[in-house]
Amino acid sequence: MITDSRPVIFMLISTFSLSLNSLLAKFLSESLSIEMLSFLRFLFPAVLLLWLMALTKWAVPDRKMWKALGVRAFCIAASQLCFLFAINRLSLVETVVLFSTGPLFIPLLEKLLFKIQIKNTTLINLAITFTGVLLMAGGTSGIELKPELLVGLGAGVFNAGSQVSLYRVSKGSLSPIALNAWGFLLAAVIILPVAIFQTDALVLQQTVNNMTDIQTLLFPMLILLAVCIVNTQVFRVKAYQLSSSSSQLAPLIFTNLIFSFVWQIIFFNQSLEWNKVTGISLIIIATLLNTSLPLIVRKIRVQLIEN
Repeated sequence: MITDSRPVIFMLISTFSLSLNSLLAKFLSESLSIEMLSFLRFLFPAVLLLWLMALTKWAVPDRKMWKALGVRAFCIAASQLCFLFAINRLSLVETVVLFSTGPLFIPLLEKLLFKIQIKNTTLINLAITFTGVLLMAGGTSGIELKPELLVGLGAGVFNAGSQVSLYRVSKGSLSPIALNAWGFLLAAVIILPVAIFQTDALVLQQTVNNMTDIQTLLFPMLILLAVCIVNTQVFRVKAYQLSSSSSQLAPLIFTNLIFSFVWQIIFFNQSLEWNKVTGISLIIIATLLNTSLPLIVRKIRVQLIEN
């Protein structure tokens, strides 16, 4: 029997691009300020997506959608600031794992915003996650909740907010390219005042010089970063469009962690202590349970009813 492997391939391309996104952000955070990198990280893909939209089909959000897009833009801007702050101080794998906790916080936000009841399994998974964070904060001198760990977890919280708001804007008539183009552009506009306020004229001039100096590779890396961001979104949409169900692709999302671990070994030669490995493992288990357990229970119930 011939099976369509394209959804799996497209999802792997998406997660590979996502891991490259994190790797490039790690490198660029050493040369650019967090605020400036966040601004450019949204501006470049926004320009690229607007150009693609102009070539295909130009679309502008209506008045009602601008509000939801604004909420999503604020969430992805805040998430990116938290992510870059954490990745500048933590290892690549640690930051990616904390950022990946986003799905765990979606039920909490839905409870606050839409009064949706939280399941007991969600609370258990959150408890496991915070246990993992505490283990990551442990060391020879005991547990120390460093700001970068909490900020990295904040990236996951705001990532959850962006997903909740994305669900609302996706019900409109805009294509995925248009949604991301306007969302990224709004996020860049939101971060611009912060980037200007936190960057003095001398640093700004040095940043411009570094971007125009081909030897620094800043400009090519920013272009590659924009392409990776667009690839992550486009190929994920294609994968879901071709798959028979979301459960088929859900486990593949975590291949991003595998790719990130490979990058850490190759480029940074950073080893992880046993407590950090244990903490990361607990967070991954909690996130996997949050994603896969409801689907497994649903399948078992369907089989019992059919039998």
